[in-house]
Amino acid sequence: MELKQAFGAALKRIRKNKELTQEDFSQVSSRTYLSTLERGLKSPTLEKIEELASVLGVHPLTILTSCYLLQDQELSVEELFHRVRGELDPTLAN
Repeated sequence: MELKQAFGAALKRIRKNKELTQEDFSQVSSRTYLSTLERGLKSPTLEKIEELASVLGVHPLTILTSCYLLQDQELSVEELFHRVRGELDPTLAN
C-alpha cells in the first residue's frame, strides 16, 4: 500500500471509529478535500495533520502510527515504538 493510501485509510478508520462524518471537519477542511485525503489522492501538510488530529481528538502521531502500521502489516505497534524510541533517544540526549 502506498503511503498516501495508507494515510487515507488510517484517517478514515480513526474518523469512523470516533463516529465522525466528513462534515464534522468543516472548521478545518472541506468535505471534498477530506475525501481526497481518505482516498489517498493527496498528501496533507503537517499543519493539516495537526488540525485533523484536533478534530479527531487524538495526537497527530496516532494518525501517522496507524498509517505506517497499515503500510507494513508485518510490523507491530511495539516494534514500531521500539524503533522510534531507539532513534529518538540519541537526539534527545543533546
